[in-house]
Amino acid sequence: MFLSVFEVFKIGVGPSSSHTMGPMTAAVRFLDLLRRSPEGRNAARIRARLHGSLAFTGKGHATDRAVALGLLGWTPEGLDPAASERQLARLDQEKLLRHVGLPPLAFDPATDVVFDYGPPLPGHANGLVLEALDRRGRPLLTETYYSIGGGFVVTAAEKAAPPPLLTEMAAARPYPFASAAEMLRMAQASGLSVAGMKRANEAAARPPEEIAAGLKRIWEVMAACMERGLAQEGVLPGGLGIKRRAAKIRVQLEREKHSNRGQPHLAAEWLAVYAMAVNEENAAGGQVVTAPTNGAAGVVPAVIRYYLDHCVGADPAKVGDFLLTAAAIGGLIKHNASISGAEAGCQGEVGSAAAMAAAGLCEVLGGGPEQVENAAEIALEHHLGMTCDPVGGLVQAPCIERNGVGAVKAVTAAALALRGDGSHFMPLDNCIRAMRETGEEMSVKFKETSLGGLAVNLPGC
Repeated sequence: MFLSVFEVFKIGVGPSSSHTMGPMTAAVRFLDLLRRSPEGRNAARIRARLHGSLAFTGKGHATDRAVALGLLGWTPEGLDPAASERQLARLDQEKLLRHVGLPPLAFDPATDVVFDYGPPLPGHANGLVLEALDRRGRPLLTETYYSIGGGFVVTAAEKAAPPPLLTEMAAARPYPFASAAEMLRMAQASGLSVAGMKRANEAAARPPEEIAAGLKRIWEVMAACMERGLAQEGVLPGGLGIKRRAAKIRVQLEREKHSNRGQPHLAAEWLAVYAMAVNEENAAGGQVVTAPTNGAAGVVPAVIRYYLDHCVGADPAKVGDFLLTAAAIGGLIKHNASISGAEAGCQGEVGSAAAMAAAGLCEVLGGGPEQVENAAEIALEHHLGMTCDPVGGLVQAPCIERNGVGAVKAVTAAALALRGDGSHFMPLDNCIRAMRETGEEMSVKFKETSLGGLAVNLPGC
C-alpha cells in the first residue's frame, strides 16, 4: 500500500472533495476518453447521471456545476475562477461544448445532469455515469465513475480490480507498510521516524528537491486559504444564511491577547478559529487542500498553524515532516477503512483528519513512532460513530465548527501521547477496523445524504 503525500493533500476547490472535485475530475477523464475513442467522431450530446449521495446532496455541493466545469476541461487544481465563470455563462447560452478533436457536443447542465434518487450504484455511495450520445440519442460511449472521497476517482473497472500484491509494492517502495503494526516494525528495524520512512517512500518516485517544493506548495496554499478565511466577512452561499465568523473572532482574540481579559483556553480558541477560517473558505467554493477531504480540510492546517504560532521551540522547517507523517496515517486509514463521508460518516472525514493532525503534531514535537501511532489512535477513537449530516447538503452546519473541535481533539491527543512512552491499550489498526465496521453498520440516513440527524432537525423560524 502506498499513497503519496501529494495524493492525500491535493490542491482543489470547495465545497466538497467527493461531491465537487471528484465529479469534476470524472468529467475531465470522460472528455479525454471520448477524444481517444473512435466513437468521439460521431458524438452529439453528453449526459451525466448522479447516483446515491451525489444525487441527494449534489445541489448543495454544486455537483452539477462541477460536472459542467469538468466537461469544459477544468481540473480542480487548475481552475481559474474568472475564466471558468465566463465559460459557464457561455455554456448556459449556447448549450454547447467545443473542444479540439471533437465535434460540437450538446450539453445543457439544467437538463443533461440528472439527479437519480433511487438506490445507489453497487460500487460506492458516490456514483456518476457519463455517456456520449449520437444525433438520434443512442448511447455511443458510457463510463461509470465512483468518487471515493478526498477527490479520488475510479472507474467501475478500476474499483473492481484486485489490489497490487504486497511483493509488487515492496519492490516499488522501501517501507511499504499497509498497517500501523507494520509501520512500527519497520520504524524499529530502520531506526527512522514515520516522517523519515514516508520521505524515503516518496523519494522512490521523485527527487528530494521536488518533494521539498511540493510540501512547501501544499502549506502555502493551506496558509493562504486560512488567511483569506480570517479576513473575509459576510454570508456564506447556499441559502442557509450562515454568517462567516472567523474574521470577527480573530479580531476579538487579537484584542484579548494584549490584555488581561483572555481565558486560559485562549490558545484553544485560536486553534478552533484557524480551522473554521479554512472551512468557511471551502464552503464559499474557494481554493483549499484536501486534508484528507474538503469537508475536513481545516483540521490539519489549523494544527500546523497552532504549532508554528503557539508551541515552544516550533521550527517552520518541520512542517514538511508534519505533512509526511499526517499523510502516512491518512494513507493507512484510506487503505484499511475509508475517508469518505458518504461511506463512513464524518468519522471518516474529521475523524481521519484529527488522527492525521495528532500524528503530525506528535512527530514535530519530538514524539517517537510509537507515540505518533498512539496520538493518531486517541484522536480517531474519540470520533468513532460520528455521522455526516450536513444541513441542506451544504458543507456548513455542522461542518465548519466540527473542524474546529476536531483540531482541539487532535492537539489533546498528541499531548496525551507525548506524556506516555508509546505503549497503550488500543492499537491504531483496531481503531481503524472499528471505524470501518461502524461505517458499514451506520444507516444511510447519516452518511452524507442529508436524510437524518441535524440535517432534518432545523431550527424553528
